[in-house]
Amino acid sequence: MVAVKVTAVAERSGSWWAVRVPEVPGVFTQARRLDQVPSMAADAVAALLGLDPATVAVDLQPVLDPSVSERLREARTERMRADELAKAAAEKLRRVARTLADDGLPERDIGAILGVSHQRAHQLLTDRRAS
Repeated sequence: MVAVKVTAVAERSGSWWAVRVPEVPGVFTQARRLDQVPSMAADAVAALLGLDPATVAVDLQPVLDPSVSERLREARTERMRADELAKAAAEKLRRVARTLADDGLPERDIGAILGVSHQRAHQLLTDRRAS
């Protein structure tokens, strides 16, 4: 059960991440690696508030150079678009595979036409999303 939700703002300081928790004044900690920040912040908040660290939910917010943040945002946007395109392409392949199968072609031929293995052709044909 979560008792408190906080934000851990982590900023690079030398070879460490300096961490502050704006919602709880006086909570500061540090960590070597970013993956250690949530548990360090939860421990610090729990110690100050007299809570079990397991009841502290931490939202990690690393502070990055603005140009890096912008490139990261762009990369995430492009990855989301690529995922959407990949899903659309897979759906089209399923439809083509189904059409070819309905025309009586064996899975090995369907795989060769689609440029995939016959095992992948089988998967496309047995996928329930196929129209």
